[in-house]
Amino acid sequence: MAAESKSRAGDLRLWRNARLATMAESSAGLGVVEHGAVAARDGRIVYAGPESEMPASFLQGAETVDCDGRWITPGLIDCHTHLVYAGNRANEFEMRLAGATYEEVARAGGGIVSSVKSLRAASEDELVAQTLPRLDALMAEGVTSVEVKSGYGLDLDNEKKSLRAARRLGGERAVTIRATCLAAHALPPEAKGDKDAFIDLVAKQIVPAVAAEGLADAVDGFCEGIAFSPEQMARVFDAAKALGLPVKLHADQLSNLHGAELAARYGALSADHLEYTDEAGAAAMAKAGTVATILPGAYYFIRETKKPPVDLFRRHGVKMAVATDSNPGTSPLTSLLLTMNMAATLFGLTVDECLAGVTREAARALGLLDKAGTLEAGKSADLAIWDIEHPAELVYRMGFNPLHARIWRGQ
Repeated sequence: MAAESKSRAGDLRLWRNARLATMAESSAGLGVVEHGAVAARDGRIVYAGPESEMPASFLQGAETVDCDGRWITPGLIDCHTHLVYAGNRANEFEMRLAGATYEEVARAGGGIVSSVKSLRAASEDELVAQTLPRLDALMAEGVTSVEVKSGYGLDLDNEKKSLRAARRLGGERAVTIRATCLAAHALPPEAKGDKDAFIDLVAKQIVPAVAAEGLADAVDGFCEGIAFSPEQMARVFDAAKALGLPVKLHADQLSNLHGAELAARYGALSADHLEYTDEAGAAAMAKAGTVATILPGAYYFIRETKKPPVDLFRRHGVKMAVATDSNPGTSPLTSLLLTMNMAATLFGLTVDECLAGVTREAARALGLLDKAGTLEAGKSADLAIWDIEHPAELVYRMGFNPLHARIWRGQ
């Protein structure tokens, strides 16, 4: 709500006659400002608040957009995706609908092994080309920042290829990309069941190589009985921390291995899924400031019945983000608007929690809260302008996109 002291109105962009949902933590609820305005210079917000309190100089010579009473929110942020992959797994979906079990699908060459095979066979250029339509679908709904995980390469060369493809997305489109190394996602076929040897490869070779080339902004892993133990994930996290990379964790999705507590112990940016997290895990996350990332797409798609403990997170003050988990096997979802509806309908999140979850808290889950996620001076001028009468419409409607304009870094 503050203005920059030294203003040069001529290079300002100004959005006026708007209603704002600033999402600022210092404000109640959505931080609503009626009769609001947002001013930006050099891609950053210099003012967001009541138009009547904006410096008069900002009106002189600024490039001005009359929003005609439309709502402005921060640009949406999808803080958990596996967007870079090759091919799809629609055939497995069809098999499961016909009654095949997951084991039968796997024996037929399906599951994550199928995605690994497809990604390894694809070139970096092919990966970028296949991923762009998925990214475009997210952007068309007002998304301005996206986290993209690796995890379908599962060897040094292919993990690096995935992360290079993720980085290239930010050059192809006007969007902020955060790349995450998820080499500890599953066991590749060549590991022949030796999880400890593969974790050694991840911790001693893949993570250091990725860090040396600046290909990742964080390191993630899958802590689960079908993936890796807390002790194995700790070895990966030790390697990441030694290299100055923050960590995240797929935790407590299918059982309670106390992944939430592990994530908290390492000061993780977020722990994600969390269907089986207990009170000790929620308390540890709250103390560590680790965000709970809620992923209703996977819950829906694989017909889970165990819901994440939203009431526990509320009681302990754990911040909650909401994301698509866009991936070919368990959440082929590229709509953050629909994801909010699912979070509300399936898990009981409120409108305020859903909207904070795809803006402010999603930014927190990526370590970007100082740069994005709210409409405040100093933040990136990432805006979504909506043809709606009330913010609840963004959560309430399904299969409808009321985006009027998407602004990234002021443009």
